[in-house]
Amino acid sequence: MEAAAAAGRRGWAAETPKIVWNQSQQRFETEDRKAYLEYVLRDGGQVMDIIHTFVPPSKRGLGLASLLCSAAFDHAKSHSMSVMPTCSYVSDTFLPRNPSWNALVYMEDIKSSM
Repeated sequence: MEAAAAAGRRGWAAETPKIVWNQSQQRFETEDRKAYLEYVLRDGGQVMDIIHTFVPPSKRGLGLASLLCSAAFDHAKSHSMSVMPTCSYVSDTFLPRNPSWNALVYMEDIKSSM
């Protein structure tokens, strides 16, 4: 019991922040709207191009960028979309740490670009 109380004082038992889909602004964001992930729909809405992820300095190190990415990838999966990881956080950090999402990554048809 004492260990749980100490964990609570240190913030370890904090609730996971809720991520909200803001469809009109093409963003996933925290409820306070301070941390967000922006995307653009391509190929008739079949590809979600994640173009930017932002977490303010006061909220960094809490795993918010990863939560935002997970929400976007969950959304893409449930809507049968591919994901284009234009944002460097997604391509260089999130995907290497979460390789199970690689199956959703958009792969341009090589023949169509030749």
